Amino acid sequence: MNYSFPKKEKLKSKKIIDRLFAEGKSITAFPIKLIYLKTDLPFDVPIQTGVTVSKRNFKSAVKRNRIKRLLRESYRLNKHLVFNNSEGGFAFLFLYLGKEMPNYRLVDEGLSTVLHKFLKKYPL
Repeated sequence: MNYSFPKKEKLKSKKIIDRLFAEGKSITAFPIKLIYLKTDLPFDVPIQTGVTVSKRNFKSAVKRNRIKRLLRESYRLNKHLVFNNSEGGFAFLFLYLGKEMPNYRLVDEGLSTVLHKFLKKYPL
């Protein structure tokens, strides 16, 4: 099983991110919200993923970066749920909605719940 998160799987395209917020559908499992969009991706990967944390809830960049690191780590370990089974290209954006600093267990449970909900919507 491949647990890496290489650069070509990271969502960097401003156009796709703007389309995600405009046209994307969302699934929420507190404290994580997944915004996804079926789209053509520039690389030959099934899913590109980005993470974000609200500046309104976490003023300190150090705290925001820590939460983003937890989100990326949890996605890296759980991506096999959707990665090998998806047909077509998807853009994912994970948003952290909580107001308190989370621990890894909370982030991991939320992220895996969101991915399972996504799989129920799009049985692959």
